[in-house]
Amino acid sequence: MGTTQLDTVPEPKYWHLKTVIGEALDSDFAVGEILPNERELAARFGVARATLRQALEQLELEGRLQRRRGVGTTVAPPRMGVDVSASPQDWPGSSTDAWQPVGCTTALPPAAVARALDTDIDEDVHTLRRMLVTHGQPVAAELLYVPSSSVPELSAIDAPAGAARARAVLRELQHLAPAGLDRAVELGSARADDAKELDRLPGAPVLVVTTRYFTEGRTAVVSVATYRADTCRLTFGAAGDLEIRHDAAQRRAS
Repeated sequence: MGTTQLDTVPEPKYWHLKTVIGEALDSDFAVGEILPNERELAARFGVARATLRQALEQLELEGRLQRRRGVGTTVAPPRMGVDVSASPQDWPGSSTDAWQPVGCTTALPPAAVARALDTDIDEDVHTLRRMLVTHGQPVAAELLYVPSSSVPELSAIDAPAGAARARAVLRELQHLAPAGLDRAVELGSARADDAKELDRLPGAPVLVVTTRYFTEGRTAVVSVATYRADTCRLTFGAAGDLEIRHDAAQRRAS
């Protein structure tokens, strides 16, 4: 990172500093690399630490930086695209499904999920916990609700609990014939369990994506996925393929 004359620019100092640091992140730093401490950065740019903090906060909001407890400020990986279109998607558990099974329990689902699945309010369903990881970092946590009617051949003997049970449920889902889906997205705040798994503080902003998968005229599966808002971007199928690379040497759209 080089120095720059901040007093001669018309925009606020922190905003111009944000741009300068952002360009340096593309050319001088690798994903996951730890930035110098605030004192060193402030001295290098000749700004007050308060100005530097404002610039770093903006870069964090834009998903360019991450502040990790016990580590410091690191360069964030590129935001992961979250397709929120209603076009056909990979069925849960298919060969291209990137979610990692964590565990599986049998329990009553939330009332809204029971209504979507058209199950009795006192009927237990298989509840799978899965994680999505990119660049070695968890970016989303999912609860996948599967009624027994969707996996009638599931054997409790072969996989009684945990991740093995989750994988068994996902294998059984492959016997169904996918017939479309619908999806809803809303902004939310991380619950305590999601926040812990996503390395965020409770109440941190998240994207909550609820998906219903259909087969033979009924809802076969309901997914409630919680994405870190600072690591993800929404895409809309073919219309969402625009990609802008923050690269000082090359900027392109495809």
